[in-house]
Amino acid sequence: MTEKRPRVALFVTCLVDLFRPTVGFAAVKLLEAAGCTVEVPRAQTCCGQPAYNSGDRRDAKAIALQVIDAFAGYDYVIAPSGSCAGMIRQHFPEMFADDPATLPCAEELAARTWELVSFLVDVRGMQEVAAAPWQRVATYHDACSGLRELGVRDQPRRLLASIAGLELRELPGAEVCCGFGGTFCVKYPDISDKMVGDKADEIAATGADAVLAGDLGCLLNIAGKLSRQGRSVEVRHVAEVLAGMTGDTAPIGEMR
Repeated sequence: MTEKRPRVALFVTCLVDLFRPTVGFAAVKLLEAAGCTVEVPRAQTCCGQPAYNSGDRRDAKAIALQVIDAFAGYDYVIAPSGSCAGMIRQHFPEMFADDPATLPCAEELAARTWELVSFLVDVRGMQEVAAAPWQRVATYHDACSGLRELGVRDQPRRLLASIAGLELRELPGAEVCCGFGGTFCVKYPDISDKMVGDKADEIAATGADAVLAGDLGCLLNIAGKLSRQGRSVEVRHVAEVLAGMTGDTAPIGEMR
């Protein structure tokens, strides 16, 4: 009997939608390669994290209700971002803990929601990708939310190891925040700039010519700092590399 293809909804995320749609296309390609039927619900909006992190629980709850409704009925909800996936998995149930009518829906959605690469490895059992060779020395930054909230660390490294020509060098302090932190970089710009400056220096010290991560917020922040420092380090979302789509787009932070 043929295995039923799971019906997967892609949570595109605001940053991917507005700044790097290629990441969304890469996610679709990877999910289809993993045997999934992928849909992109048109009614989706922000996950509500900016409002939540700013203490605006009323608006965060209103946004969460929209998300719960938009993604009802799918087998899985997948986000190419540990930050957004973590918001749904960890914080949606917390927000509705005192709302017995909504809590079961929030918990049910949380249980179906995964970060992209962890879903590919931990749920779909993907051990390698069929990406074209990529001749790079790369290092990997672990986004805070993905690592701490969802335990996403070994999964991207495992898949990246299957790409011919790619040498992965570990980044000292790979799990240390880059200073983006959503609204943190707006509230505390001087601290944020020092943090991303330290991160850029550590990336350069590895000798890598590319840096990868699974969260676009981190990558935009890092790419901006590397550019201002005059460093020629290619910045990519891990999904673009795993999907073999690096030849079609300029690195993050660069325009063609």
